[in-house]
Amino acid sequence: MFDRLKNLFSADIGIDLGTANSLVYVKGRGIVLREPSVVATKKGSNRVLAVGLKAKEMLGRTPGTITATRPMKNGVIADFDITEAMLSYFINKVRPHHFFSKYMKPRVVVAVPGDITEVEKRAVEDAAKAAGVGKVFLLEEPMAAAIGVGLPVTEPAGSMIVDIGGGTCEVAIISLAGIVHSRSVRTAGDAMDECIVQYMRRVYNLLIGERTAENIKMTIGSAYPTGEEKTLEVRGRDIVAGLPKTLTITSEEIRDALQEPVSAIADAVRITLGNCQPELAADLVDRGIVLSGGGSLLRGLDKLLSAQTGLPVTVSDDPLSAVASGTGAVLGSIDVLERNQKR
Repeated sequence: MFDRLKNLFSADIGIDLGTANSLVYVKGRGIVLREPSVVATKKGSNRVLAVGLKAKEMLGRTPGTITATRPMKNGVIADFDITEAMLSYFINKVRPHHFFSKYMKPRVVVAVPGDITEVEKRAVEDAAKAAGVGKVFLLEEPMAAAIGVGLPVTEPAGSMIVDIGGGTCEVAIISLAGIVHSRSVRTAGDAMDECIVQYMRRVYNLLIGERTAENIKMTIGSAYPTGEEKTLEVRGRDIVAGLPKTLTITSEEIRDALQEPVSAIADAVRITLGNCQPELAADLVDRGIVLSGGGSLLRGLDKLLSAQTGLPVTVSDDPLSAVASGTGAVLGSIDVLERNQKR
């Protein structure tokens, strides 16, 4: 009877707790929240002033009394208290509010990087529980992404996923509902933004913020020649003169600036393939590689990886939602997970 009431009044939740963005999936409702993983606090205290989109709008624009930060770094918790506050905000925003809410804590599936340590796992579990949830289950991001994009992970055949988020790039070959080979590199979307910041500083003596760098990447960034070179007007502060400055850059320049992080992702894919058994490699010749995560939207990345591996490479239909959708799919089996955890 109690279990029936619990299922009726508490909705289980799946969370893609990303370095750049967080998505929340509620059982029976789908993805109900997409917010940047940014928190604005009062300087010198942990008093939260804004979370998500409102906090991101403050990045680089805050007065001395306010600090806007990302509490996640390379896919793991960098600031426990701020992450707890962020999770509390997200969970309270999506969970139903009624008389039974305080008694019925939702069960949560959280996606985590494949190479996460036991200490980092415990930090995620503790932060989620402190945010007001019940049972916490951790799911490796590459598995969540593979499930989310619809790969046949339970079949006795190889499937390959490359999930490129803000802080990590997760590469995995999956067969029979398990990860056979995987590689996690903490070089992804944020590293690309930082390379653009450093390029503008080194070549043009122009200081730009991370939001401007992200916009450059999304507007004219590419990993492989696309046949259409673009230009973009960029505004920042001249380091020498100390005054606002405007200049025009090309997509070819940004492609050169992104060479290091893109090469790190390509190397991770090649190394993972190099460790693959012949039978699984044969499966991948037909099935190819599927890309997910926001970093997979970098123009020409699929063509670059295809050229370097000789395999067909496709970008999933909704790469930004892949991991969250995967956690949502796992919610259908959360009772099984809970029983296994008790054993």
